[in-house]
Amino acid sequence: MFKNILVPTEFSDGDNHALDIAAKLASMNRAKISLLHVIEIIANATFEEFSDFYQNLEKKASKDLGRMIDRVQEPHVEIAPEVIYGNRAQEILRFVEERNIDLIVMKSHRIDVEDRAQGWGTISYKVGILAQCPVMLVK
Repeated sequence: MFKNILVPTEFSDGDNHALDIAAKLASMNRAKISLLHVIEIIANATFEEFSDFYQNLEKKASKDLGRMIDRVQEPHVEIAPEVIYGNRAQEILRFVEERNIDLIVMKSHRIDVEDRAQGWGTISYKVGILAQCPVMLVK
């Protein structure tokens, strides 16, 4: 059913849970997982102005991706870590198109019933609305 699963991560609470669910799905379908972290670039600045800063972030992100992968319990699941730069929602959607992703599994936050408007600008909401493949939001 699903052959290419994407799990975007920002290394916050819930991302490991999303990866665990994706790994279970991958093991049942012999699918591959891309574990993606997008480093948000600073608006109105060139990459070169902050290249040392970005390189340090990329090194840390690579280590954190490795730690996430190491804790996955499902045997025989291929997980490829990826670090890219740009606007998070846009880059996730571009990655989906370029890599023929057929399922996105990502964490989402709970919406406050008293203040529902706050949830509309989140990355998970944007990806959920704009992605051209199924999106599983994990809470």
